[in-house]
Amino acid sequence: MANDPRERATLWPKGRLFEDFHVGQTFDHHWGRTIFEADTVLFSTLTLSFNPLYFNRAYAKAHGHPDIVVNPQLVFNVVLGLSVEDCSEIGGPFLGVFELTYDRSVYPGSTIVARTTTTETRRSDSRPGSGIVSWLTEGFDEAGKRVVGFRRSNLVRLRNPKVEAA
Repeated sequence: MANDPRERATLWPKGRLFEDFHVGQTFDHHWGRTIFEADTVLFSTLTLSFNPLYFNRAYAKAHGHPDIVVNPQLVFNVVLGLSVEDCSEIGGPFLGVFELTYDRSVYPGSTIVARTTTTETRRSDSRPGSGIVSWLTEGFDEAGKRVVGFRRSNLVRLRNPKVEAA
């Protein structure tokens, strides 16, 4: 095509490479996400999470909650998703989640924000062109109370894998 806009498009690099991370570095992830009743009911149904706390208001209230409870796995997924742009958008194998802690229940209408701190960076022994970066990611409600926290690690490409670390 003669006027294909893709030919004029500029590719904007996204994500951070291994050298862009340092221990103690903190990211206050932008946006946040309000979790609505429909979000948790649909998520619970699609993932076959048939705990009535997640979709039965009368049951949740009978068990001491003011409303249905947002499925904790959805809370985790939202917080992890908020961290991706700053920490792992460039890709690289996800190495796992560790020390996952749910601190308090979340209810529909809550807006969740996230913060991540880099806790470890090291060169990979088995993949010379990569390093391993670990983070502590925390999610907070609109009152600033922590609702979830976890550590996670990713294999992250080196900027120039041919140059050895000093």
